[in-house]
Amino acid sequence: MSKAEEDIETEDLQQVRNTVMGIEKSIGNSVIGSERIVRFMLISLISENHVLLEGVPGLAKTMIASEFASFLKLPFKRIQFTPDMLPSDITGSMAFNLETRKMEFRHGPIFANVVLADELNRTPPKVQSALLESMEEKQVSQGGVTEKLPQPFLVIATQNPIEQEGTFPLAEALMDRFLFRYFLTYPDKKDELMILEERKMLSQQKGTLTMDADQIMRLRRLRDQVYVSDRIKEYIVDICRATRENEKIYLGASPRTTGKFHRAAKSNALLNGRKYVIPEDVRMIAYELLNHRLILNSEAVIEAGPDLQKFIARMIDGFVSSVKVPE
Repeated sequence: MSKAEEDIETEDLQQVRNTVMGIEKSIGNSVIGSERIVRFMLISLISENHVLLEGVPGLAKTMIASEFASFLKLPFKRIQFTPDMLPSDITGSMAFNLETRKMEFRHGPIFANVVLADELNRTPPKVQSALLESMEEKQVSQGGVTEKLPQPFLVIATQNPIEQEGTFPLAEALMDRFLFRYFLTYPDKKDELMILEERKMLSQQKGTLTMDADQIMRLRRLRDQVYVSDRIKEYIVDICRATRENEKIYLGASPRTTGKFHRAAKSNALLNGRKYVIPEDVRMIAYELLNHRLILNSEAVIEAGPDLQKFIARMIDGFVSSVKVPE
């Protein structure tokens, strides 16, 4: 590789980092305290996965997802999930064309590059399952017809805490399709005071920070070039294996999770303007990537009491700290 090519490559990485930081800051100005959430959305987009936002109503879950989509020059659809929905309301359905005298497939709202699945756990499992094939296989099958979804494809789902009335817990198979589950909590006093101020993003700044389909697909190709040392790979594997060897956990992280962990760490390194993964890239995403993939046994659930997520958070911190950090 020539020096000129290396210089261009370095400039590309710096441009990626500047764009990412600009998007995070701009959305953070509009939705106070959302910078970290935006980073997980970007990692999900670059690593060809999806993200789930969970929190009580009123924490701006939908607003964060909509603001994020506004920075992507891609078709965007919002699906409001309700108890009376049918799977065809998402995927589309077969309809008879009077002109051609044939049955045709009419696309549903899932045929967009960015899909906001709002309040996903307000709809029954039959409808939730309609997302499974779309999220994993990037396609829809209906009436004997299979159609590919547009690329890139990202689902940003929101859900209310399952303890609330009128919610349906997501099945483990569907939960595993989400790379991250991010818990939103109430803002502190300082941030809540800032929310009362009118904060608007500069339109000219937003215009310089948008990403189109070609740029996103190029970032995915760059992600594949990010170097991961054998020690970092072992670090990821050891963390995932630790979740399977703990007596309090009935089911730990699967080998598929290990692969997603690896890809997400590479994406995080790229978004930080690096072509190599460091331990911090792994530690930074560990909790959001693992918290919905660990199933505790009955004794551990009783021990956790009402603070189940805090209990799981302490366990994940223990797994990460118990594994020797690569030098």
